[in-house]
Amino acid sequence: MAETKRPVVLITGASSGIGEAVAERFARDAGRRWRLLLAGRDETRLGEVARRTGGVALPGEDLDGLAGVERLAARALEVAGRVDVLVASAGIGWAGPFTRTPPETVERLVAVNLTGVLQLVRLLLPGMVERGVGRVVLVSSMAGCAGVANEAVYAATKGGLLAFAESLRYELAGTRVGVTSVMPGAVDTPFFARRGVPYHRTRPRPVPVGRLAELLWGAVVRGRDEVFAPRWLTVPARVRGAAPGFFRAMAKRFG
Repeated sequence: MAETKRPVVLITGASSGIGEAVAERFARDAGRRWRLLLAGRDETRLGEVARRTGGVALPGEDLDGLAGVERLAARALEVAGRVDVLVASAGIGWAGPFTRTPPETVERLVAVNLTGVLQLVRLLLPGMVERGVGRVVLVSSMAGCAGVANEAVYAATKGGLLAFAESLRYELAGTRVGVTSVMPGAVDTPFFARRGVPYHRTRPRPVPVGRLAELLWGAVVRGRDEVFAPRWLTVPARVRGAAPGFFRAMAKRFG
């Protein structure tokens, strides 16, 4: 009985980076004693994270296709019976001029960063609504909020998550199911090494991944809709909304 009462969180991309750090932060929340379901493609690393956090590893599912997403959702529900919180942190990047972006890269970025997330939410959200409790956490990016040169496709996928989140909030009003958008700048993870192009900007400086995980966990337990990391990024986000022409001029000048 005690096991069934513990809240269940499913974290994608949990074998490294943001997902790994988020799993570790939820594991330290002794007050709620979350049941962790950890999804990732690197089975060895995912197993190590599961051992450290006491979570259940759900390895191997590729989220760039509907079949993999459906298998992950089914396995999560089979193991825990429900998902109370979904943290969709799995994602990939690519940097370079849009005119040189390979077509298969466009397809994969959209599939992993956007379509796969929407399909996973589609499968898990009805249960949250039926139970009258839950939260969907979408790890977007400041690139999706403001756009970034030479990362047009990546920014488009992350911007799509923001529009999706805002739309869901309207639909879910009164259901006690919340949606959190996470908008970090650069984060100190292996992300940039994996995309093949290092992070080269002076601002914003990469955020420690543990700090982002702390902010994300806090948003879940406090029911917050938006997370900026670092927090001062709320300023350029608001400036862009209020004065887009001025914002674009500054972005072109200072990068």
